[in-house]
Amino acid sequence: MCATKTQDIEATVEQANMLHNAGAGLVRVAVDSAKDVLALAEVRARVPEANVVVDLQENYRLVTQVAPHVNKVRYNPGHLYHHEKDKPVRDKVALIAETAAKDDCALRVGVNCGSVDPAMAAKFDGADEPGLDGVTAMVESALEHCRILDDLGFTRYVVSLKDSDPRKVIEGNRRFAAARPDVPLHLGVTEAGMLPDGAIKTRIAFEQLLTAGIGDTIRVSLTLPFAEKWREVEVGRQIIDDIENGRFRSVPKDFGQGLNIISCPSCSRVENEAFVDLAFNVKEMAQYAKAYDITIAVMGCRVNGPGETDDADLGLWCAPTFVNLKKGEEELGAFPYDTVLDRLRLELDALIEEKKAVGAH
Repeated sequence: MCATKTQDIEATVEQANMLHNAGAGLVRVAVDSAKDVLALAEVRARVPEANVVVDLQENYRLVTQVAPHVNKVRYNPGHLYHHEKDKPVRDKVALIAETAAKDDCALRVGVNCGSVDPAMAAKFDGADEPGLDGVTAMVESALEHCRILDDLGFTRYVVSLKDSDPRKVIEGNRRFAAARPDVPLHLGVTEAGMLPDGAIKTRIAFEQLLTAGIGDTIRVSLTLPFAEKWREVEVGRQIIDDIENGRFRSVPKDFGQGLNIISCPSCSRVENEAFVDLAFNVKEMAQYAKAYDITIAVMGCRVNGPGETDDADLGLWCAPTFVNLKKGEEELGAFPYDTVLDRLRLELDALIEEKKAVGAH
């Protein structure tokens, strides 16, 4: 996915070409406004060889304007409720599907554990065993939208079920594949974080799923400087090549224990490029807590930030000029980029002391 602002046409064209030349079969850009739509048309004209996918983000009605310019449209079922809340979900999906059919586009139903439709999340709250919270809601949301598209007679769609935890990605995709083996799956570990951990988390999921015949396309999501987004393609192709040639990496016995840094990919939704530096600084600062089972989430935008930090012990989601700091679902306040790290350290110290008090790591 391009990490640039879509309205920055020169930068977006440069990055789209970079990703395409690195071997990306799909290049995704985000659209969230009328100005983005105008920019998208220009980008499309200047990258004619790339398969362009557009991410509708929250405004599903923009599909009528973007579909003529792209090969595929991705929508998130969990975000459809943001607009026209009184309108049935089926009617919103119908608009997307009818437009895609008219403009010869494919669709991706992109479900994320951290942004499932609130009604679906509430319905299946408590349905999963510890460690797999939200998987049932994610799978059921995907199945519901498959039924809607099937009923509408639209067949050119794929599904993705993503989370930052590879265990949830594996379980969700296994369940979905068992229920709907006819539907192509797009695999990915969202917010996998920085190298090397991000590549390891992704590899765990891909090795387990692809060797079981599950998965048709993939995406690697890493927090990287914008100029190094091509590394996502490199990592993905390396994992596929290793699997095809029977090269599997052993996972350290204690991998997944201790400090866990979740950070979203540096994509075009990021509202301040300082997010990337902040994520790296958080990782460096927090190394003294590596022995403790503490999860810190660093999110770069308002789309993923609020919901996908809820499950972390400490969460940061970045706005254009400040960073929202959270402890679980509790909001601790908004802080400038240059001071939030100090407050985060105080909260991290307090968590460590709590764990010491109960004899836990």
